[in-house]
Amino acid sequence: MPGKLVRGVLESIGDTPLVELERILPEFPVRVFGKMERFNPGGSIKDRTALAMLRDRIRDGALEAGRSVVVESTSGNLGVGLAQVCLYHGLRLVCVVDARTTARNLAAMRALGAEVEVVTRPDPETGEFLPVRLRRVRELAETLPHAYWPNQYANPLNPGAHEQTMREIDQALDGRVDYLFCPVSTFGTLRGCADYVRGRGLGTTVVAVDAVGSAIFGGPPAPRLIPGHGASVRPALADPAAADDVVHVTDLECVAACRRLVRREAVLAGGSSGAAVAALEKLAGTVPPGSHCVLIFPDGGDRYLDSIYSDEWVFEHFGEVSHLWKEPGEKTPEMAVENSGPGI
Repeated sequence: MPGKLVRGVLESIGDTPLVELERILPEFPVRVFGKMERFNPGGSIKDRTALAMLRDRIRDGALEAGRSVVVESTSGNLGVGLAQVCLYHGLRLVCVVDARTTARNLAAMRALGAEVEVVTRPDPETGEFLPVRLRRVRELAETLPHAYWPNQYANPLNPGAHEQTMREIDQALDGRVDYLFCPVSTFGTLRGCADYVRGRGLGTTVVAVDAVGSAIFGGPPAPRLIPGHGASVRPALADPAAADDVVHVTDLECVAACRRLVRREAVLAGGSSGAAVAALEKLAGTVPPGSHCVLIFPDGGDRYLDSIYSDEWVFEHFGEVSHLWKEPGEKTPEMAVENSGPGI
């Protein structure tokens, strides 16, 4: 089958592969599929959001090359997506991130021409970075000439972009989507997918995958290590009724699931993707046999090589926990060295 010809890199956003994962839960009689959003040109599902929030304003001239300035708060992936769109259309971009943003995301934003401001001190009242990021974005939007704040946390174009994400899943499986496991942060992906599900009358159970320590569903915010899912401030787009069920995943569960996923399926996935796997594992015993379960994998693991996939980082934060992803009977590296015998 010949490759698809597109006019410009932005036209390659979307239409990502849906991959059946046959090894991740071999003991459960369900079919599992991963929606691989890392195959967007900017490497994440946030490419869809970035393009949706800017496209119409670029087309109607509200955003003008060489004049307009886009400003946004981001934990990383949206900044990369926005940087890609802004560079392509000649727009200046200022991204406000925080100390948890991965070094690879920072490098990608800067390589794509974005100006990056890093918030290093959390809000004194909540101990979280997001309130500080939002305050800084508001300042920039009010003071920079010709500034535009897309505001991914409240912009209805955010969930609107992900009705297409769910449409792709629906078409790939001919409407047979029994469970959808969707990591939440701005609530854009889940809300958009849920809107499509209800609009088409699908019998899909929509499962929100949130982080322990996230405030999205009303819990008290607490420190978290893994960016990408969860939020310290409940976003304006949040609609708890859009989710049929909610599963909270710890940082350690997220890390362990990422490690199991790469070992069993050779899928190097990001932190929120691991959270989706962990959520499925928690609910698997209640899922009827034969069900089709789709997991949204928002990004790839290349941006987490210095954290989730670093043995040193994992040991520093959690201690020796490799038993959580090693298969039964698998030798530790130390055992393999001891039993290797004399060298040649």
